[in-house]
Amino acid sequence: MTDNAQLDEHEPGAGSRGAPVPGRPPTFTSWLRGRSDDELAALVAARPDLVQPVPVDIGALATRATTRNPVLRVLERLDHFGLQVLEAVVALGDDRLSEPVGVTTAELSAALGLAPATDPADDLLARALDDLLRLALVWPDRGRLRPVQVLRELLPQPAQLGPPLRPLLAALPHSTVRRLADDLVPDSTAATPVESVATFLSESAHVGTLVGQVGDPARRLLDSLAWGPPHGTVTDARREISLATASSPVETLLARGLLVPTGDDTLTLPREVALYLRSGRLFRDVSTAPPPFEGRENPGTTVTRAAAGQAFTLLRALEELLERWSEDPAAVLRNGGLGVRDLRRAAQAMDTDEQTAALYLETARSAGLIATDDRVEGEWLPTREYDLWRERPPEWRWLRLARAWLGSDRVAALNGSRDSGGRVRNVLGPGLVRPAAPQARHDALAELGTAPPGFAPTQESLAARLAWRRPRRQSPLYTELVGYALAEAAALGLTGRGALAEHTRPLLEDDEEAAARVLASELPTPLDHVLVQGDMTAVAPGPLVTGLARELALVADVESTGGATVYRFTEESVRRALDAGRGIADITDLLERHSRTPLPQALRYLVSDVGRRHGRLRAGTASSYLRCDEPSVLEELVSDRRTGDLGLVRLAPTVVAAGVSRAALVDRLRQLGYHPVPESGDGSMRLSRPEVRRAEPTDVPAPSGSGAPRELSRAAVKAMRAGDEASNIARRPVPLPEDGPPGSRTAAVLEALTRAAKEGRRVWIGYTDTDGRQVSRIVEPSGVDGGFLTGYDATRDAVHRFAAHRISAIAELENTAD
Repeated sequence: MTDNAQLDEHEPGAGSRGAPVPGRPPTFTSWLRGRSDDELAALVAARPDLVQPVPVDIGALATRATTRNPVLRVLERLDHFGLQVLEAVVALGDDRLSEPVGVTTAELSAALGLAPATDPADDLLARALDDLLRLALVWPDRGRLRPVQVLRELLPQPAQLGPPLRPLLAALPHSTVRRLADDLVPDSTAATPVESVATFLSESAHVGTLVGQVGDPARRLLDSLAWGPPHGTVTDARREISLATASSPVETLLARGLLVPTGDDTLTLPREVALYLRSGRLFRDVSTAPPPFEGRENPGTTVTRAAAGQAFTLLRALEELLERWSEDPAAVLRNGGLGVRDLRRAAQAMDTDEQTAALYLETARSAGLIATDDRVEGEWLPTREYDLWRERPPEWRWLRLARAWLGSDRVAALNGSRDSGGRVRNVLGPGLVRPAAPQARHDALAELGTAPPGFAPTQESLAARLAWRRPRRQSPLYTELVGYALAEAAALGLTGRGALAEHTRPLLEDDEEAAARVLASELPTPLDHVLVQGDMTAVAPGPLVTGLARELALVADVESTGGATVYRFTEESVRRALDAGRGIADITDLLERHSRTPLPQALRYLVSDVGRRHGRLRAGTASSYLRCDEPSVLEELVSDRRTGDLGLVRLAPTVVAAGVSRAALVDRLRQLGYHPVPESGDGSMRLSRPEVRRAEPTDVPAPSGSGAPRELSRAAVKAMRAGDEASNIARRPVPLPEDGPPGSRTAAVLEALTRAAKEGRRVWIGYTDTDGRQVSRIVEPSGVDGGFLTGYDATRDAVHRFAAHRISAIAELENTAD
């Protein structure tokens, strides 16, 4: 059967489920069309790339499912045993082998050396074949299994076997094959010499007879090629040889068809001969399970607590940095990244090393919490999403960061390395993208999840299990990405003490509700109190509720972090709160309300003294002026030699004019320790916090949900079934004029559709969509007006309008049932 025969198709009258046409052999598409909706939904859920975009019908799905790139993607997800089973189907089910085409389960079991399972639940081969059928990599053909045709190209040497004899012999000169057929099968009735020799050597008994005729040197040569690779090198491989003239070991093998020349100096061992030499076995060793883990046990609680502690550290570090960047953002480099100095400052602000700071920044960017502004000289700023994010409970804040990291293709560990052109890669800049990174992270964490809770495997045993779990992904880059993933997962709180945290397990299964519940039980509970001490400090023994943390950060400076956070009160910090509009009573009430210890008298004096002096001087615009209700303060100011450059002139006991602008006057007096407050035209003080700036988010991760993929899969199957019906349902074409006056064809289309709408009949239409594609639609017309058809489109399960001039054909349906 040819490649095209596998993807048969559209037979009018076959029905929406596409039953095989009597007299025709089954095809991959007819098998796919005959699968239930649940089975097709499982295929779409397992291979979502097949419905991006949704195929127009099952035939288009079959074509896409057997295309090179989609099949390559699904091959990468097979484990070592599943790949061995697939290679066995490809090797024994090749349609170039002798009839019957395909392979039975019993033949596969024997070729793999698997003992029959006494319990169906323990039948590993049956489970592997079910997975291959679910993924549409193999399909049944009259009781036998066949691989999809593209696998012949993607797995050219399954189980290290060479090609079958037929294609090898077909590539030889006719005279060579004729001589071989005359020597081996002189009385054959086959149609061609190729068929004669291929059929003869497909019998293992015949191969055994021929092998028994060669000497020990020739047998040793066969044995060296038996387990692969199946190619050998020899001088003048295409020499003309017969049984009568063969003298050397190579010639005796060529004369018997046990080796076939495939090049001027290359010989190939045919698949049929190799299978005989292997006694029917395909692999020396069939591995049905991954190698065992090696490592150390940890109490499960210590793992989760360590990971939760790291998650809390991540949240606190990011909030501290992004609050600073709100007022004093970092500059954007010319290449779009973050400079080394700014990264160093960010690491200091987050109390961590530069590599971890780079990871935190990349994760925040992937989560849509930071972005660049739209200035020519750009700056890195928190986004408006950050304001919403910081109001959420800590477990949900962490989940957003963890999900963003899992789906990001950027690798922060590459920060500081050089690209092929010798340019340094910067954090948040180009050059850190690795498309395979998300898959490596999922693979590593999922494999950690197969270990018992609290078990921390060694890197060597984890690498060995990943090599078994994803054999086709193994490469130096993949190994490097897995190493980066493990280090980053520990820094972000997905793992603890080398083991997978309990809150990460449901996250990997897209169950964020469960992940949030587990993490919330381990994170420290936010506190609404502090301990104010006599040395002008306040100690927060744990994380604070959002409102208190924000107010305390306004009135005090963070001095140290760790298990507890220490805040220090200074004149500058108190004045910062006053500048933001807080009064003396507001600050004192805040501290008295939230302190578990009495407020020290020294702190009361500090707040009162700074508050008393705050706003005594007020600056306005003359060029500028100073106003004060206490003449002695202005007298002191005018007499101060340091203010000589301001051009101060006494206008009244409570007013002094200045020769500089108000902004310059305020800045200069603040440097001298006077701390004036700007005044508006009506004499009121103008108090404001430093400007808080925000950038627009670029990529905000969409919330995930476990039910969405299932619903989308079923919707895609429904659309393809409808498209199949539109393509295959029996129909009677409505004649439309090919020639005639302009508009006559459109008029005929409108007339036929109007008649169908009046009679309540469904019709089939051929339609040219806006992309120029020819599509089939089954429509139940409801009205025709203004050159447009309005009707229920069964293919899309919705009401649509169709332009009459785009309708290329109309047909009445024999079966008008819905």
